[in-house]
Amino acid sequence: MSIEIANEAGVGVDEASIVAVARFALDRMGVSPLAELSVLLVDLDVMADLHERWMDLPGPTDVMAFPMDELDSARRPDAAGVGPALLGDIVLCPAFAKDQARKAGHGLLEELHLLTVHGVLHLLGYDHAEPAEEREMFTLQNRILADYREAKESATRAAAQRSNDDRVLGAVGLVEEEDKPAPPDTDAG
Repeated sequence: MSIEIANEAGVGVDEASIVAVARFALDRMGVSPLAELSVLLVDLDVMADLHERWMDLPGPTDVMAFPMDELDSARRPDAAGVGPALLGDIVLCPAFAKDQARKAGHGLLEELHLLTVHGVLHLLGYDHAEPAEEREMFTLQNRILADYREAKESATRAAAQRSNDDRVLGAVGLVEEEDKPAPPDTDAG
């Protein structure tokens, strides 16, 4: 799966984490590993321009999703098929999201994860214009985010356990010779 990210927002964020949550959401939705996605982080002025131009709404917003026009409209991008699917672009505005994160009581990165998953679902045809659609989309969004957090915590626990195991095995001399660090150079001459 090809996910390109460009940060033109002037705000430092963990771009790898945004790519990871996008990849997790696409995998969870059964999107082909040949799919291509672009994520762009922009400042308030650029987002306001996009929001006004494409949605005819004033001011900036948090996330916009632009599905590829060339996509075969008879085939959803998450449908099985041959060849790469150009899903489209997700545009995030960290400056706008920062205030939302504060109001929601969590950090900017968590808000950007939520917005990334939200954008992915829009690219896959989900919407929230009607109450039933909103319920379906937000339930799915929340489930994907919860599963992502759980998978990330599980991976962190497993890495910590491996590190502890290696330390114990090294202490009792059960670490492979090539895994042992080289002795310090004590040659004084």
